[in-house]
Amino acid sequence: MTADHEVTHADVRERFGLPTEQVGSVNDPRTHEEHGVRWNEKWIWLLPGGAKRLVYWHRYDFRGAFVEAVDGAVRPEPV
Repeated sequence: MTADHEVTHADVRERFGLPTEQVGSVNDPRTHEEHGVRWNEKWIWLLPGGAKRLVYWHRYDFRGAFVEAVDGAVRPEPV
């Protein structure tokens, strides 16, 4: 993916597959903030060892991808 390419839902599904869980909706007017990201839809993948991959959206705009370790440590993840 190039720097001028906006990350889409399809890009994320192609890279990581379907999420294990989804919280909220891109059409939900309620917003949340987590790990410094404002979002209204969060995709979650359960990873081996208990870690989680988190991808955040605000409306249809990609807001970030992170891996949350079992101990709660969070690191950004490139898409």
